[in-house]
Amino acid sequence: MSQAENPERLKPDHQATIEDVRQLMGASTPHFALQLRERIRKLIRGLPEGHPARVEGEREIARLDRLAFDGEVRGHPAEPGLEPMPSVTVGEADTVTAGEAD
Repeated sequence: MSQAENPERLKPDHQATIEDVRQLMGASTPHFALQLRERIRKLIRGLPEGHPARVEGEREIARLDRLAFDGEVRGHPAEPGLEPMPSVTVGEADTVTAGEAD
């Protein structure tokens, strides 16, 4: 269902709007960021440079890339002496083999 699209947006004569982009970006989380990014990319494809929906979509695509690879911080910053949980970033993900997680 993550790639399911609103039928109104699939109509050949539908012109993408800022509201369309905002509906897709709504409650974005790191888990779904890359899927949402692709849906927005598909939505704004073909729009001319400077089109308000394209500008908003490109801005949101950049934010979703950061969210997907850097994660997000909720609540207050880490307390002194406590390190924040690491995010999954390309090339920096540590792997744990059987027996090491004890």
